[in-house]
Amino acid sequence: MNKKMLSEKIEAAKEMQKHLMPITPRPEIYFHKGEGHYLYDQTGKAYLDLVQGWAVNTLGHSPTIIQQALLQQSTKLINPGPAFYNLPMLELANTLCQHSVFDQVFFANSGAEANEGAIKLARKWGQKQKQGAYKIITFEKGFHGRTLATMSATGKDSFAPLFEPKVSGFKKVPFNQLEATESAIDSSTVAIMLELVQGEAGVIPADPNFVEGLQQLCKKHNLLLIIDEVQTGIARTGSLFAYQHYNIQPDIMTLGKGLGGGMPISALLTNTQTSCFDYGDQGGTFNGNPVMCAVAQAVLATVLQPNFIPHINTISSYLKHGLDKLSADFSLGEVRGKGLLIALDTNTVSATSIVERAREQGLLLNAPNIQTLRFMPALTITESEIDTAIEQLRHVLTHLKTQRCG
Repeated sequence: MNKKMLSEKIEAAKEMQKHLMPITPRPEIYFHKGEGHYLYDQTGKAYLDLVQGWAVNTLGHSPTIIQQALLQQSTKLINPGPAFYNLPMLELANTLCQHSVFDQVFFANSGAEANEGAIKLARKWGQKQKQGAYKIITFEKGFHGRTLATMSATGKDSFAPLFEPKVSGFKKVPFNQLEATESAIDSSTVAIMLELVQGEAGVIPADPNFVEGLQQLCKKHNLLLIIDEVQTGIARTGSLFAYQHYNIQPDIMTLGKGLGGGMPISALLTNTQTSCFDYGDQGGTFNGNPVMCAVAQAVLATVLQPNFIPHINTISSYLKHGLDKLSADFSLGEVRGKGLLIALDTNTVSATSIVERAREQGLLLNAPNIQTLRFMPALTITESEIDTAIEQLRHVLTHLKTQRCG
């Protein structure tokens, strides 16, 4: 493509931007190709991507295995409707249950939709098993989605004033504080719902003693334990599911993001004792869509290969080591997280400025808050690519330090 044609194409794209609702500030670039760990913009510039759709692209951009699953399933059956079984739906449900403590699955399209389903299931169970109990304890700084109910469950401060009146029945307590959690329980409480690593809060892991204490509280007070694994599931934290790092057996778990490796699918899992929807209580036009289920099955088949999860834990240590060195060299803060969901606190250096400068240099990072960088690369990233990212980040930090000193 010559320069004139490229310029015309860029200008046309800018003109079309006015037709999108402005829901987030976006840089003046658009991506037209993704391959492995790189995105390519309209000029052909490559960006090493350590965001990967916000922990979505489990196997990187446009992996062959997903391309093949999409093509093969689309030639057979695309959408028979949710009122009928299809083979990919059944196979995926079977795989998820075989590799977890759960017995049944409901498929949806997004993590928020799966969490909405979990809230509905808990309340239905409360109606049937606990004299109409409906309240759910969630945690400050937690994030569960952008539907009205999941925003109501979320403990993100900026959500508090939005779209009032919200859905009632959610009690938010401080994270990792067991005594405060028990104090919030009353006769109308039906469940406790949490992320085991609070991603949007800056990658804050739950303390093992706290999580085991929550399990005991649930048993003591006859509550359901709901684990939101939309961001942590599908090996993101170095085990297939994050709950497997803890000595617990949840009643409900939700999945999204990495399950489809970039395609829209989510899941609500539970055990037979908790599964209590009546016909008509839950549904969705695209739930169990065979194309999306075939893709998710292909992703899981890859993740479940013997050497895949060990690689995540090896590369996690390698990335943490590189970030620890940067932190020491530039007087930054803590490096924390599990698997390939990792944070670096930036102390007095603006994380937003780092993200912006890094993007200019061809490195994509995320700042969940002004003092934290979050790293969510594809689970297939290599040591060589980590080395490249660390060097690019070192260059950015050196530049920002020079600016501040000047």
